[in-house]
Parts: sequence; C-alpha cells; structure tokens
Amino acid sequence: MAGPLRGVRILEIAGIGPGPFAAMMLADMGAEVVRVDRVQAVRDEATGPHWDVMLRGRRNVALDLKHADGVETLLSLVEQADVVIEGFRPGVMERLGVGPEVCLARNPKLVFGRMTGWGQEGPYAVSAGHDINYIALAGALAHFGRAGEPPTPPLNMVGDFGGGGMLLAYGVVCALLEAQRSGKGQVVDAAMVDGSAVLMSMFWAFKNVGMFNEDARGTNLLDTGAHFYDVFECADGEWVSIGSIEPQFYALLLEKTGLTGDSDFTKQMDKAQWPTLKRKLAEVFKTKTRAQWNEIMEGTDVCYAPVLRMSEAAQHPHNVARSTFIEVAGVTQPAPAPRYSRTATNLPTAPAHAGEHTRAVLTDWGVDAVRIETLIASGAIRQA
Repeated sequence: MAGPLRGVRILEIAGIGPGPFAAMMLADMGAEVVRVDRVQAVRDEATGPHWDVMLRGRRNVALDLKHADGVETLLSLVEQADVVIEGFRPGVMERLGVGPEVCLARNPKLVFGRMTGWGQEGPYAVSAGHDINYIALAGALAHFGRAGEPPTPPLNMVGDFGGGGMLLAYGVVCALLEAQRSGKGQVVDAAMVDGSAVLMSMFWAFKNVGMFNEDARGTNLLDTGAHFYDVFECADGEWVSIGSIEPQFYALLLEKTGLTGDSDFTKQMDKAQWPTLKRKLAEVFKTKTRAQWNEIMEGTDVCYAPVLRMSEAAQHPHNVARSTFIEVAGVTQPAPAPRYSRTATNLPTAPAHAGEHTRAVLTDWGVDAVRIETLIASGAIRQA
C-alpha cells in the first residue's frame, strides 16, 4: 500500500455506516485495515466483489467473539495493531471481553476509536438512534429546509459521515500522532451529535452577531433565503446552483441573466426584497435549458454549477479531468481524497466478503498455521 498512513495497522470491528466509512478513509490513505466480521456473516456462496464500496481497501477476517478462542484471537491481533475501531453502543465491547481497558492492557500504545451517536455517556448514551436523531439534537436539522416547510434531512451525510465517520478518522489520526510522542494510547470518543454540532460552528458565529435567525428557517443567507444563493429550475426541468454572494460575482450574475438594468436588484442584501427577487430570477432561469445555462455560465465567476445526479457527476468533464470518480472491479465510486504530492495513494482494492482473508491475515499477523486450523475446527474463526 502507498499513502501517508502506510505502515499503520488498524482493526475495524464490523459495523454499519460511519464506522466503515472511517475505516475506508483510513484504508484509502494507505493504512493496513483489517475488518473483523462475525462468523455468522460468512456466506460460502458469495462470489465477486461485495456491493458496499465503503468496504473497499481492506481484508476481512471472521471471528466469533462469543467464543473464548475467538476473543483471544482478536486480542492477539490487538497486540500488533495501532488502532481498533468499533461502533457498538457503550458497554458492548466490554461485555464481549475486548473493551478498551482489556485492549490497552495488551497494547499500551493502542488507539481505541469508539463511534456512537450519542457518545459514551449522557442521558441518551444507551438509547438507539440514527443520523436524523443525532443532527436533530445537535441543533443542525432545524435549519435545513425552506421557509414555511418542515425541516428536511440532508440524506444521512451530516450525522453519519461528516459528523461521524470523518470525526472518528480525524480523532484516530490525532491520537496516533500523540501516541508517537508519548508512547501511550487512549480512547477516542467520537459521537455523531458532537460532530454535527462542530459542523455548525460557522452558524453559531453568524448567530452571535445577528447574521443568522434560528427561528426563521429558509430566510437566511445560506439556507435558501437569499435569491443569489439557491437552486433554480430550468426550462427542461433540470436544475442549476447559484452562489453569487460577493458583489463582483453578483454583478456578473445579473449580467449573465440579463438583469443588470433591473433596479430591483440594486440592493443585494435587502432581505425584505429577497422573496420578490428570487421569483424574478426563477422566471429567468426557466427560459433556458440547463445545457444552455451551462454554455452561458460555466467557467465564469458567477459561482455556478449544474445540479448533477451521481451518474452525471461521474461523467462531468471537470470530475473526469481530476479522476474524482474511479472504477474498481467494474464499480464506479468516489476516489480517495484528499490527494498528496509525495505520498500518493493507490487505487483501492475491491470490497471483501466476510471471512475472505481469515487464514491470510492471521498468518501475516503471526498466528501459527496449526493454531489457525485448530481455531477453524473449533468454530472460533471461519474462512470463507
């Protein structure tokens, strides 16, 4: 593997959503990540690449963590790992006998990354939840949506991935850097509610100076209130995005839409006029197709882009030029990011099935071949 995290060994205890996303990001950056799946997840008939692109770039072993030898096998791997990542509710890893106290006793330099929705403590800590709940409690969901309409969940990108998986990956790397200096590991408590709150930092700043009205969703500068920061429908039913905030970009928007001479548009920041100006601008955008607006605005400083579906985004010339999307085992997916000038990353390997690499990983991590066969025979581990 190449990449800035080359040489780092990570054990990912199988979960869903933000944990695998964090593991994918770390694997994309060159870390050796091994996903530890349940023996019950092994499907002998599974063939070809796994469908879940978030499982790319790492090998997979299947262990029974309810079997004493399965637990001991995991702990033997922990002794050689730099990081463990898990995404269970608080207390689950402890009940399995592989909580942070046990793992750090076996490997004092270990970084133990914990991904939860609510965090390791607090009134909600042991309750079930999903992205929509975490961003609601974080004070984020209330501010997604248009005026007069209910809050609109932004897919599950804010809680699960931005405030969750990325926060965990960031926390893990920070803890790794500290462990290199101190020789001591620690627990990283990454909570989606915390991460979602952090993502709202700019809006807290705006609120503190009266630039954001938290009681009027869809009327503010960046929440579709402004006529110069929104999406507009075109004549063909497709959409375009406009973000002409700065005066010089706003002037260019008026020029490209033929509205330069319209006196109604002279007071850009008069919020009282925004609804009227948005209606007028919407009428203009509906006079041309998206392709026609692309011809007029792409490559200018209007702050413009067509609103693309995923399949369209993969084919757009800018994304093609940057290889923003790649193909792995015939499956189109986002490329690893960010990019590095010296420690460039490799193309990820295809997602693995549960237990696909059990023998190979245990062998590479120093488990005796006879011991591996004994573990398979006992049901403590399984090879697909």
